Amino acid sequence: MNRWTSVRVPKVEKDESRMKPTAMLTTASLLTVVLMTIHLTGDVLFRISPAGLVNLYAVFILVVQLYGTLVLAGRRAGYIIIFLGSALGLFVAVIHMKGPHGVLGGNIGTSGQAFLFVWTLLALGITATFSIILSASALLRLPWRRSRRASTAA
Repeated sequence: MNRWTSVRVPKVEKDESRMKPTAMLTTASLLTVVLMTIHLTGDVLFRISPAGLVNLYAVFILVVQLYGTLVLAGRRAGYIIIFLGSALGLFVAVIHMKGPHGVLGGNIGTSGQAFLFVWTLLALGITATFSIILSASALLRLPWRRSRRASTAA
C-alpha cells in the first residue's frame, strides 16, 4: 500500500457541503471587516473622509461586528450583528461606486492607486453580500421562540 491510498476522504452526501455554514459565515464576516478597514484607509488617503477622531465611529462599528462574529458566533444576536454590519459594508460599496467623490464621479480614476481602491470596493461588496445571505439563512433556521419549559427551568 503506498502513501496515496492511505488518505481517507469523507464521503459527501448529495446536498451536503464539506464546509460548515458557520465557518463560511465567520470567514466572510472577517473578510468584510478587513476589507472595510482597507477601504477606510483609502477614504482617508483620497480625502473622501477626513482624517481624525471621526474615524473612531467606524472603528467602533467594526469592533462590534468582530464581537458579533467571534464571541456571539452561532447565536441570534451574533447573526443580527453580522447581518447589519454586512449590510453597512454593502451600502458603503454601493455609495462609493455612485457617489460624487466615488469611483464614477470623483478623481479616483485618475490616481495610480485606483486599482486597489476599486478592487477593495468590489471585494467588499462580494463578501458583504455573501455574509448577508449566510446570516439571513442562519437566522431563518433558528427557532422563533424559546420553549417555556426551557426558560422556566433555568
